Amino acid sequence: MPSLVELVQSLVNGVGIGLVYGLIAIGFCVIYNASGIVNFAQGVFVMLGGMFTHAFLIKLGWPLAVAALVSIVAVAAIGVVVHVAVVRPMWNRKAPLFAIILATLAVQLLIEQIVILTMGDQPRTYPDFTPGGPLKLGDIAISYQLFWILGCGALMVALLTLFFTRTRAGRALRACSQNREAAALLGIPVDAMLMLSFALSAALGAAAGILITPTQYTAYGVGAPFGTNGFIAAIIGGFGSAPAALLGGVLLGVVQSAAIVVVGAGYKNVVALTVLLIVLLFFPQGLFGGRGKKA
Repeated sequence: MPSLVELVQSLVNGVGIGLVYGLIAIGFCVIYNASGIVNFAQGVFVMLGGMFTHAFLIKLGWPLAVAALVSIVAVAAIGVVVHVAVVRPMWNRKAPLFAIILATLAVQLLIEQIVILTMGDQPRTYPDFTPGGPLKLGDIAISYQLFWILGCGALMVALLTLFFTRTRAGRALRACSQNREAAALLGIPVDAMLMLSFALSAALGAAAGILITPTQYTAYGVGAPFGTNGFIAAIIGGFGSAPAALLGGVLLGVVQSAAIVVVGAGYKNVVALTVLLIVLLFFPQGLFGGRGKKA
């Protein structure tokens, strides 16, 4: 049996990775609530955020803040390209939603191949945002990067909440999520709102990738597992709101980390999928977001 210290340490680590899952989950929610589309290319935005930041930071020598900001903008632009080149034509032709969802999966595979050809297949990482550490609390070690993940995650959720409640674009996007046809009749540019949702989703994914890369690594193939876990987190928390999705991510991260310590790393996905199945059976609207405001 694991010791108490090992369990607490796993919970601390789980909170860190769970917050990243939560940010990815919010990206899923933004697009789903605006269009009903599940964007399975979401994970690749996480990978691109880390890859671009590594290139700007390590190879070009840019300051971290500049490298991160430019990476987020670049990935958001790629999200817009995905919408314009793939989603919008299928949407305008009234293609079935499942066909559009499969197209986003194809986009992920395509981008992964482009990354292999242009940036290689070797894992990359870069130093923690704050050098030194970890912070020691008795026998528990807390990486300084965890505080960055926590702070940036809370900030992004707060900014998203303000955006959706206090800005005209945010309110228009919420109107599209409730009834796209009625929103169009009221003069809201539904297509522009959908494009905005892809840009926001991609930016959130990129931010998640930038934050997690110092604690792990990034490579062309990390998008799929991050995307899968972010999707599970969105279902667990509920697609209804950004805070719910973030809580779902934290819960998933903690469960996976505890499973690694208790039953072994090979079972972490089994445990995560078991939790997902239980939630779907007993809480089909999610644990936290079924009745809340939409993200």
